[in-house]
Amino acid sequence: MTTTISPDLLRKYDVPGPRYTSYPTADRFVEAFGPNDYVQALAQRREGPAAMAAPLSLYVHIPFCEQLCYYCACNKIITKHHERAAPYLRYLTREVELHTEVLGTGQPVSQLHLGGGSPTFLTDDELRQLMAMLRRNFAVAPGAECSIEIDPRTVTGERLQFLHDIGFNRISYGVQDFDPDVQKAVHRVQPYEQVAALMEDARRIGFDSVNVDLIYGLPKQTPESFTRTLQQVSTLRPDRIALYGYAHLPERFKPQRRIIAAELPGAANKVSMLSQALAAFISAGYVYIGMDHFALPNDALAVAKRQGRLHRNFQGYSTQADCDLIGLGISAIGKVGATYSQNAKTMDEYCDMLDQGKLPVVRGLALSRDDLARRAVIMALMCQGQVVFESIELAWLLDFKAYFAPEMEQMRQLQEQGMVVIDDEGIQVTAQGWFFVRGVAMQFDKYLQADRNRTKFSRII
Repeated sequence: MTTTISPDLLRKYDVPGPRYTSYPTADRFVEAFGPNDYVQALAQRREGPAAMAAPLSLYVHIPFCEQLCYYCACNKIITKHHERAAPYLRYLTREVELHTEVLGTGQPVSQLHLGGGSPTFLTDDELRQLMAMLRRNFAVAPGAECSIEIDPRTVTGERLQFLHDIGFNRISYGVQDFDPDVQKAVHRVQPYEQVAALMEDARRIGFDSVNVDLIYGLPKQTPESFTRTLQQVSTLRPDRIALYGYAHLPERFKPQRRIIAAELPGAANKVSMLSQALAAFISAGYVYIGMDHFALPNDALAVAKRQGRLHRNFQGYSTQADCDLIGLGISAIGKVGATYSQNAKTMDEYCDMLDQGKLPVVRGLALSRDDLARRAVIMALMCQGQVVFESIELAWLLDFKAYFAPEMEQMRQLQEQGMVVIDDEGIQVTAQGWFFVRGVAMQFDKYLQADRNRTKFSRII
C-alpha cells in the first residue's frame, strides 16, 4: 500500500469531517429523545427474537482524573479526592438496576470497555466491586473482550496483574508522545522507560492485546521529535496502535485554552508527521486498519479486516458484530435497536435523574429508514472499503443508483481523482482513497449535505 499523500489531495480532502463512530453522528442527537424513548427501545430488545441471542456490548464511563491533560476533549472530572468515586459507583449500580428492570438479568455480553477519564483512578477494591456488579446483572461470556484504558502513571506491574485477575484481557496505554518537551507542554509527563517496563509486565502477565494511543499535532511536536516517538513505539511493539490527529478547539474544550497556539505544528509539519507514522508502522509490519488504527498481522483486528468482518462503533474499529451497546455513566452513549442515546454530561444532572428513578438519558435519536440505509452504506465504506449495490438494495428495498443519484455523481468525481472505483457491482475505495475514507463516506451523509457548516468537526488530517 502506498504511504505517500500528495499536496493536491490534502488541499482537496483536508476538510473537517466526522469520524463516523455512528451515523447519524452524535451532534445530530435531539433532546426530544429522552428516558421513555430509551426504555421503549430496551423493551423492544427484550421482547424481540434476538433478546437473549444477540450479545450486548457494555461501555462504562469513569470520568475521574487526578491531573488535567491540556489536549483532552473527553468528559472528565479533575480531582485528587478519590472518595468521590464511591458515590459514583453507587449511582452506576442504580443505573444498571434500572436497565435490568426492563431487560431482566443475564443478558449476554461479548464486549466490555471501561473508558474515561482514567478508569484506573478507581482503587482495586472499587474496580473489583464494579466488575462483580456488572457480572451479577449481565452474563459476561467466556472469552468476552474486556478492555480498560490505562493512564501509565497510575499503575504498576502488580496492579496490572490485579486487572488481569478480575477479568480484563485487553489494555490500552495512553501515551500520546514520548518527547519530554511535548509532554510538559500538554501537562502529561510519563517517561518512555516507565511505559516500556509496563509493556513488559503486561506481556509477562498474558494480556491478549496491549494497545498504545498516540496523538500527532501536539504543541512542540516536530517531524524530527515525532520520528523518535515512532521509533520508540515500534520498539515496544504493541498489538494495536491508535493514531489520532489533535484538533485544537479551545472554544469548545476549556482545557485546550492552556495550550499555546503558536507552539502547535503547522499544517505541513502535521501532514509530514502523519506520513512518517504511516511509513514507520507499515514498514515495522503493522497492518493499516483504516483512519486511525494499526494492528499486527496476527491481531484480531487485522484478521477481521482481511476477512471483511471489520465493524465500527463508538470506540472506533472493532471485531464485534453490530451489536447493541449500553452506555453507563455520565455522558456515555448507547445504541439499542434503531436508536442512539446519550446520558447527562454533568454529575449533578446524572445523579438527579437516577434519584428520580429515571434512566439518565438526556438526548438521542430514533433512526429513520433513510438513516438506516445511509448508515449501512457509510459503515460499509468505513469498514470494508466497498459498497455492494445489491446488498443495500435487498436490505432496504431501493434502487441504489436512483435513491443515491446525487451521491453517485459525487462518487464519479471521486473516481476521477483516483479515490474510488465504480463498476456495475458497487463502489470500491482505492488504496489511495483509504487514507481519506471518511471523506468518501461523507458524501452519503444527508445531514452534512444539508448543512455545510462543518467547523465543529476535527479535520480529516
